[in-house]
Amino acid sequence: MSTIQIPVLVLNLAPIRQGQGAKEAIDAMVDLAQAVEEMGYTRYWIAEHHNTSTLVSSATSILIKHTLEHTNRIRVGSGGIMLPNHSPLVVAEQFGTMAAIYPDRLDLGLGRAPGTDMRTASALRRSQHDAVYTFPGDVQDLLTYFGPEELQGQVKAYPGVNTNIPIYILGSSTDSAVLAAKLGLPYVFASHFAPRYMEEAISIYRNQFQPSEYLDSPYMIVCLNVIAAESDEEAEFESTTMKQFFLNVVRGSRTPLSPPVENMDDIWSDAEKEIAKSMTSVTLLGDKGSIRTQLTSFQEKYHVDEIMAVSYIFDPDKQKRSYKILKEVVDGK
Repeated sequence: MSTIQIPVLVLNLAPIRQGQGAKEAIDAMVDLAQAVEEMGYTRYWIAEHHNTSTLVSSATSILIKHTLEHTNRIRVGSGGIMLPNHSPLVVAEQFGTMAAIYPDRLDLGLGRAPGTDMRTASALRRSQHDAVYTFPGDVQDLLTYFGPEELQGQVKAYPGVNTNIPIYILGSSTDSAVLAAKLGLPYVFASHFAPRYMEEAISIYRNQFQPSEYLDSPYMIVCLNVIAAESDEEAEFESTTMKQFFLNVVRGSRTPLSPPVENMDDIWSDAEKEIAKSMTSVTLLGDKGSIRTQLTSFQEKYHVDEIMAVSYIFDPDKQKRSYKILKEVVDGK
């Protein structure tokens, strides 16, 4: 059986499942990291969201440190740090400190959105100006802070200097593709919730890419949803947890990650269904054969360098099984 030659990594938004609290959600996040490490995954990224009672991923750096502490080999990163919320120097110091404790195990994915609503964004902001517009300069500051001491200015990140922590630009629009290309950095597109501009962003990034000291050629990662199970029917049933998750987004409601249901049409309206479907259109769903066919088709069209997978599955064991099936597919098993 042929191997689909593509690395896969895991994204976790650290959701709270129905009947759980924050501690159980954090424990589940670590448990999943340990499980995928055993499966042979080499990278595990944690998101940043604020003022969302159903997710515990607000203090991302702390969760990364906690995950590093409870794993052995897997690289742990941010998917991402929402840079408008943070001083680049503080981010450099935090990641530099973690790099001192856990060398060569950190990735820093950076986003330009706040990861929340605008009122919360205002409460988070480090100043009154719109930090979204300073994003390119903030990224450059971080590259400098992690680089050689002789190329830095008066202010330096200790620890942080000379750590060379890999930086990735995250995005859900074409703006981020332009920036990643200009800086010569790897680019990660958020097709797991905003697939509309995926093709255009990939094209812009590749066409405009400028080689840098960090990369000789474009490195494209796409994040997508994966619901893999023993049969297509079981995967379809388990996917109703993901559909309820996105219905939450559509409605602006705050329901914890919920068990699968027999019929989503009992829950959502036709309009809500269409919006949720558009947000999840880039999803691998089914048994191992179906996942293999869908991933092969995706790769034949887009030729990305890496797949980032997020699986909204209620049962933790079935979530792990989903990641196991995906890993077996890319390993040709």
